[in-house]
Amino acid sequence: MKFAKYLFVLLIGTFVYVGLSLTVGQNSISCYKAMEEQKRIVSKQKSDLQNINTELTLELTALKKDKAIIAAYARKLDYVAEGEKLIKVTGLKPANNTLYETGSVVRHEEPDYVSEKLCKMAALCASLFVLIIFLFADFRAGNFSSNSNRKQTVVKGIPIYDVQQI
Repeated sequence: MKFAKYLFVLLIGTFVYVGLSLTVGQNSISCYKAMEEQKRIVSKQKSDLQNINTELTLELTALKKDKAIIAAYARKLDYVAEGEKLIKVTGLKPANNTLYETGSVVRHEEPDYVSEKLCKMAALCASLFVLIIFLFADFRAGNFSSNSNRKQTVVKGIPIYDVQQI
């Protein structure tokens, strides 16, 4: 029975370690959820950037090949074609240049967790606490004492056995 008690001490330490690791440790469920949220944000940012890249690629292709778009863009930059007359109108707001939203910077954030070393130390402390409780209970029950002067009975002479006669 003594062996089972001390095996229970190891079991308590293991349960404390596993419980702490699953709830607040480095590989815990809360850290997993935080990293999944970061993954979702990065994926959305990537898809937004891919859409912007597609739009800019189409605009670049149009500016290289379509003469009407090249002329319109040149007029935006105040160029005049041959034979056109320039009329300057004052009092109007200048034309807005198209600025592309390139997204926001997404930085990696470390999730909050308790280190593995601290989880192991807490499990060790819990095991030692339960061990001390068991040792104290054994000491109070008299299973062992601090006195080393135990009297051992020694039989001298011829041993007589109480054997049943047939």
